[in-house]
Amino acid sequence: MKQLIVLLLLFCGFIATGQNLVENPSFEDFYDCPNGISFFHRNVKNWTIPNNGTTDYFNSCSEKMGVQNFNGYQKARTGNGYAGIYAYFKKDYREYIQGTLKSTLERGKKYQVKFYISLAENSRYALKELGMMMTSEKFNASKSKTSINARNFAKRIPNLTFRPTFHKGFYDNDKDWMEVSFVYTAHGFENYFAIGNFNTNADTKKSKARQTKYESFSYYYIDDVSIEPLVKEEEHVKKETLKMVEEPTIKTNEIYTLKNVLFHFDKAELLEESIEELNQLYSHLKRNPNFKVEIYGHTDAIGSENRNQELSEQRAKAVADYLILQGLNTSRIESFGYGSSQPVSTNDTEEGKQQNRRVTFKIID
Repeated sequence: MKQLIVLLLLFCGFIATGQNLVENPSFEDFYDCPNGISFFHRNVKNWTIPNNGTTDYFNSCSEKMGVQNFNGYQKARTGNGYAGIYAYFKKDYREYIQGTLKSTLERGKKYQVKFYISLAENSRYALKELGMMMTSEKFNASKSKTSINARNFAKRIPNLTFRPTFHKGFYDNDKDWMEVSFVYTAHGFENYFAIGNFNTNADTKKSKARQTKYESFSYYYIDDVSIEPLVKEEEHVKKETLKMVEEPTIKTNEIYTLKNVLFHFDKAELLEESIEELNQLYSHLKRNPNFKVEIYGHTDAIGSENRNQELSEQRAKAVADYLILQGLNTSRIESFGYGSSQPVSTNDTEEGKQQNRRVTFKIID
C-alpha cells in the first residue's frame, strides 16, 4: 500500500508577487538631512512634485523636520524618512509627491497600489478621498501652487489617468499609519505617478472641524509607497505547481534498487538525475531517526575484477557521502562494494549489463 503526500496550495483572488516597482519607496535615499520646510523635491532621490507647491521632507536625522515637527508628532512607518503634504488649504492650495517607477507598467496587467498616511495633529480637517495620477512623463501643472484637477487633465492628455481612493469614513487617525490601497489596471504608458488631493476645496469631502488653534487645513504624512504586479490565481498555481508525490512504503531488512542513481562510464561521481531519488531516501531516514541504512554498489562484468570492485565501492561511497552531506549521521550509514559478483541479469546484452550497473540499499531497524 502506498502513502500519498499531497501538497495543496490555496489561493484566493489575486496574489501579489512582492516586486515593488516604486523607486525609493520609503524616502530613505536623500541628499541632505532636511533643516527646513519645502525640501522634498530637491532632496529625496527619484521623487519630484507635479506642481509648484512646497512639499515637505521629514527625517529623524533632523531636529526641526524630524519626529517632532511644525504640524505634530510622527515617527516614520519604516526607516527614518517620510513625506508631508497640505491636502487641503485656502484658495485651493495643494501639495503632492510625484514618484518614479522602475519600469513601465504593462498594458492590461493588474497592480496592487498601496501607501500609508497619517493625519498631522494640527490639522483642522480629515479628508475622505485622496487620489493617484499616473503619467508617462513627469507632470507639471500650469497653475502655480494650486490644486490639480486630475479628472480634467485625464480627459485632455492621452497618457494620463486618475484614480481616486475613497475611505469608508475619514482618514482621521493622527496617531497611527493608515493603509490606502486599491487594484489598478494599467494602460501601458505609466512611468510616473502623483499622490494627493486632486479636488478643489468645493469638491473635497472633509470632516467636521477639529479643535485646533491653527488655520483650516488638512495635512498628511506619507510613507511606504508600493506598486506591485498581481498574478491571477490560475497563473500562480501554474508557477508553483500543485504537487502529488507518491512515496512507497519502505520495509526494513529488504533490498531496494535506486532506479535513478546514475554515473558516467567508469566514473563514481553522481549525476544530477540522481539527486531527487536520494533526497527522498534521506527524507525517509530523517522521519525515522532509529533506522540505519546500508548502501551496496554493483557493476557489470566489463573490465577487470579489481577495477569493478574498486568502482562499486566508490559508487556506494558517493551515495553515502551525499546522504551524510544532507545531514545524516555517519553512525547510521555504511557502504559496501560487490563488483560484478552479484549480477541480476545477463552480461551478454546491453540491457542486461545496464541492470547489473546499480546501487541498492537496505533499511535496518
